Amino acid sequence: MERIYLDHAATTPVRPEVLEAMIPAYKNTFGNASSVYSWGREARKAIDDARAITADILGAEFNEIIFTGSGSEADNLAIKGAAWKQQHKGKHIITSAIEHHAVLDTVKWLEANGFDATYVPVDEDGLVSAAAVEEAIREDTILITIMHGNNEMGTIQPVEDIAVLAKDRGILFHTDAVQTVGSLPIHVKDMGVDMLSLAAHKFYGPKGVGALYVRKGVRLDPLIHGGAQERNRRAGTEDIPSIVGLTKALELADSERREVKPRLIAMRDRLIQGLEQIPDTKVNGHRDKRLPNNVNVCFRYIEGESLLLNLDMMGIAASSGSACTSGSLDPSHVLLAMGLSHEVAHGSLRLTLGRSSTEADVDYVLKHVPPIVKRLRDMSPLYQA
Repeated sequence: MERIYLDHAATTPVRPEVLEAMIPAYKNTFGNASSVYSWGREARKAIDDARAITADILGAEFNEIIFTGSGSEADNLAIKGAAWKQQHKGKHIITSAIEHHAVLDTVKWLEANGFDATYVPVDEDGLVSAAAVEEAIREDTILITIMHGNNEMGTIQPVEDIAVLAKDRGILFHTDAVQTVGSLPIHVKDMGVDMLSLAAHKFYGPKGVGALYVRKGVRLDPLIHGGAQERNRRAGTEDIPSIVGLTKALELADSERREVKPRLIAMRDRLIQGLEQIPDTKVNGHRDKRLPNNVNVCFRYIEGESLLLNLDMMGIAASSGSACTSGSLDPSHVLLAMGLSHEVAHGSLRLTLGRSSTEADVDYVLKHVPPIVKRLRDMSPLYQA
């Protein structure tokens, strides 16, 4: 039986080149970078080199990069850190209804601790309107956080336009770019953002490491206390092999993007066109402003979990939404925010392509999904052929 991995939005395998770069760091660069002796200096140099490369690829300055333990931590540091530091100016935060839970749950936590939040809506394509963000701005707004690319239905948001609004009003702007770093060109100065989050395991790097870009002059209260690492912004002895792995993966993704992106788009579009041929199927997300590898559809009259189990039996790894909520029986909050009913949203399927994906994989999916959908519909009391 074939085994086809089509859940690259959830995580990606570590590339051999990345692992090869990490092994010497495990073997040789084991010193504590806060130490003054040679082992410590070697560790500090490895971190400095990685920070310089990461900053260069993102269009940032050396000291604007903070290494974290994950993309979720980067989101938390940006949002909580900015809110705590700026609360003397106001306590209002703007976000969208379709954010990843690393953002939504963080904002809700702040609401439970004295802050106020506005969740701007999206249109039927999952697109946040800059006008809606502008309308939500108040005198006490201190932070706007809108994701760059949605992890579930793939819509790419107009962060550059929102950044202009934020800058004109002196409001900090953060974007969760976990799904876009590595697949889209990212230049933080051109984007105009004050903070940007990323995670290595989304672009073939190791799990357990991420980074946060923080524009020079932006001050944050740290989440983690107990040390002066990361210029007093993130305490804890640095995980040098993971930081090296993140940087190597980012270098490879940046150098290969122009070659990989068109191939992914072609396969993505062929998958969408093929799945659309199944009756009572709805494509979710913007057709053009879309992540290169993202396919998201809803099949009416079936339940997503049953679909995933049947696909798994055929060797196809897929998802019905965010990996962080895949254990939930509730329909996707993203699809509900786009106006889909609970019934339709329950039948969602997300297929996300990667470097290893082939045209043969697309053929295999298009061969097996239609009969699975038909079989499940035939079992459904809601479906009438």
